[in-house]
Amino acid sequence: GFWPSANRAFAAARAGTPFSIETLMTIAAVGAVIIGAAEEAAAVVFLFLVGELLEGVAARRARASIQSLAGLVPKIALVERNGAVEEVPAENLSVGAVILIRPGDRIAADGLIVEGDSAIDEAPVTGESVPVRKKAGDAVFAGTINADAVLRVKVTAAAADNTIARVVKLVEEAQESKAPTERFIDRFSKIYTPAVLVLGALVAVLPPLVMSASWSEWIYKGLAILLIGCPCALVISTPAAIAAALSAGARRGLLIKGGAILEALGSIDAMALDKTGTLTEGRPKVTDIVAFGRSESNTLSMAAALETGSSHPLALAILDRAKADKVPVPPASEAFALGGKGVSGKVGGKEIFLGSPAAAGERVALPADMLAQIAAFNDAGKSVAVLIAAGVPAGIIAMRDEPRADAKAGLAALRAAGVEPVMLTGDNRRTAAAIAGDLGLAVHAEMLPQDKQRIVRDLQSSGKKVAKVGDGINDAPALAAADVGIAMGGGTDVALETADAAVLHGRVGDLAAMIELSRRALGNIRQNITVALGLKAVFLVTTLVGVTGLWPAILADTGATVLVTANAMRLLAWRPRGVGE
Repeated sequence: GFWPSANRAFAAARAGTPFSIETLMTIAAVGAVIIGAAEEAAAVVFLFLVGELLEGVAARRARASIQSLAGLVPKIALVERNGAVEEVPAENLSVGAVILIRPGDRIAADGLIVEGDSAIDEAPVTGESVPVRKKAGDAVFAGTINADAVLRVKVTAAAADNTIARVVKLVEEAQESKAPTERFIDRFSKIYTPAVLVLGALVAVLPPLVMSASWSEWIYKGLAILLIGCPCALVISTPAAIAAALSAGARRGLLIKGGAILEALGSIDAMALDKTGTLTEGRPKVTDIVAFGRSESNTLSMAAALETGSSHPLALAILDRAKADKVPVPPASEAFALGGKGVSGKVGGKEIFLGSPAAAGERVALPADMLAQIAAFNDAGKSVAVLIAAGVPAGIIAMRDEPRADAKAGLAALRAAGVEPVMLTGDNRRTAAAIAGDLGLAVHAEMLPQDKQRIVRDLQSSGKKVAKVGDGINDAPALAAADVGIAMGGGTDVALETADAAVLHGRVGDLAAMIELSRRALGNIRQNITVALGLKAVFLVTTLVGVTGLWPAILADTGATVLVTANAMRLLAWRPRGVGE
């Protein structure tokens, strides 16, 4: 049992690291044999190897926690080719291929739904506890589960580039990067270890030389000092906690690219958030339908008839609302778009127009109550479409990119954590002010990418640690300038690559959860360092006064390693506050 550790000590010395943990243990074990404490030497070697084993178990558990994500992707996919379906290895799927996903199947690749409407269980990848309803045009992740209907999905990323593969790769790279605390511990141990050797030598030699004390007694105590000084627990205290925290975050859709970022998140006290796609859903929804001389459903029905087949975001919002309300959508004839104005056609033999208030006003005089309603909707930051049927104003449809369902609660959680949020957006001032007013946020509107970066710099110059959250290319400069850049789930590749961290599911509440995880990890590291150094201080005193000896010394070091490792592993079970409580 002694040889493997001694061999590593010699190898480390030849490589230029003479003051390793193995060196201290080797000197202590050899010295114990020389002074006739062979049984204690054996106990020292055995307990040291147990400690090494426990460190290995801790590292493997942290790695396995994130690597298990890779096992979520099925090995086989059903590919449609020439009208037939065949099984192919999922790792061989090419971008553009169309795969068939049956109810209950795991999705084999990142892609876009081309046909079908189903609930998708994203819990394995993002931690989302409730299945998400998805339809044609929506994105799906590899490893998620199709719940209740057949889907046809067009592959958008090869196996090596899908969401899970990228998460695993980024977390592994992150675990290899050292945090500031970890780098400090490394530097500290390079000074600490030779200092322990010198202290052990002085304890062994000075009392016999100066006070004519017993050589065997003080050499024994000097060897015990070497074992007490082993910095095993101290060295593992930070990387074990960081590896566990990074893995726990990734399993809940919080991707943090390294220990340095994990530490920095804990000190954030200001957060600049983009509006579209970050605080809001990123696509307009119908918020209001006002009918004139007919029912709301009839107004919506005629509007949807004209918009059928259009891919314009506002048209899709109207069609989605018609589908949700289950209103009939009659066929339209002679429908054609009028550039920048709207769309015109015939529904049920009547001439119908749907377009901007200005374009509608050019066709017919709009009544005062309709104009007042349009102005109110515009003041609330909503886009308005006016419906004219057979030359008569028939209704108003208002649309807006609405805040995410959890935006208010997420912002409240940030404030509770001592982080002050502010909105930065390129959108017009009226729309931005309306959304910010709903959310209770300060706002900077009509901002270019360089303007967003300037605001981040201004916040930093006022002494704040700033996180920037965004999802688009225009956010990249500000993401790079911030102390921590965070990309939202549906963001562009540029945003995801520029950012230091990513919220894969796109929930605003996950931003506060990410900061909570960072602070929990930092607290865990402080606990670990206290345990590691505290036990050493206690046994240093008890050894010098003769209460403890060699095997209790190594047991104390191994015990500290066990406690530190177990404490760090608690982070693997971390849940954001309020989840499962």
